[in-house]
Amino acid sequence: MMKTEELKLVTKWDKTFPKSDKVEHRKVTFINRYGITLAADMYIPKNADSKLPAIAVSGPFGAVKEQCSGLYAQAMAKRGYLTVAFDPSFTGESGGMPRYMASPDINTEDFMAAVDFLSVQDNVNADKIGIIGICGWGGMALNAAALDTRIKATIASTMYDMTRVNANGYFDAENSEESRYQKKQELNALRTEEYKKGAYSRAGGCLPLPVPEDAPFFVKDYSEYYKGRCYHARSLNSNEGWNSIGCQSFMNQPILKYSNEIRSAVLIMHGDKAHSFYFGKDAYDAMMQGSKYTENKELLVIPGAVHTDLYDNLDVIPFNKMDDFFKQNM
Repeated sequence: MMKTEELKLVTKWDKTFPKSDKVEHRKVTFINRYGITLAADMYIPKNADSKLPAIAVSGPFGAVKEQCSGLYAQAMAKRGYLTVAFDPSFTGESGGMPRYMASPDINTEDFMAAVDFLSVQDNVNADKIGIIGICGWGGMALNAAALDTRIKATIASTMYDMTRVNANGYFDAENSEESRYQKKQELNALRTEEYKKGAYSRAGGCLPLPVPEDAPFFVKDYSEYYKGRCYHARSLNSNEGWNSIGCQSFMNQPILKYSNEIRSAVLIMHGDKAHSFYFGKDAYDAMMQGSKYTENKELLVIPGAVHTDLYDNLDVIPFNKMDDFFKQNM
């Protein structure tokens, strides 16, 4: 067994949402197959007296478990699930060096490692494990579902396909060989420069408030969440962002290649006013195309919802629907 890295975990409640009196909360750690120790918040329904169905939650891309994923995890624990919201490798309280890197492979493994951990808990029914991926981790969740047959049900909420946005830019506006080549040249020149210096730069998080009036709505939307109502000191998006070359490998590593072979249940939910809606819709279409396993797949379109409504708007996030989905499919 690989040795667990000793992490410095904050024990006080430092979430961006209030603590529920209906669940017990504690910090836990587990290790992935790359030897990276991940930090997580575990939420357990109070007075549970039997083995519970379990859910692992992560995302959004560049967030920490004290933000959106923890809100989801606590909300589902109130509905009877043992849940963990974890920080992905290289971010938040989790281990991994250098910091603030992302990887299609390692971050998919993070979800599978969470399933490893949940599978051996005495108070978990190992035959009833699901996952929730939010924003960029929605795509990671679908990738994990395509690999891990222990996962019985997957929810991708307000998802991004991070391989697509890194290769093609937003709204596929940079989907050309020349655009990709220029981006690669810039990133690789930066790699050489930073290797000479022996130090890595950060790409920058969300714009500070107030956001310029001529900025796109989704830029303002992000800033109001990360820099405003849900700021957190460990959140990449709230502060200096990813390592400047942290997402380079996504450009040539599609993560949804065999999504139409997923046999377990999948719910993709997205607001129709979200700038990212095309990611969820196209991912659903690709998952259904040529698939023999369509009966347990669903695209839930939420009218009027923007991207971050599914981060923290309790009037919009369909927790009861999510509960029904997991109960029916786990």
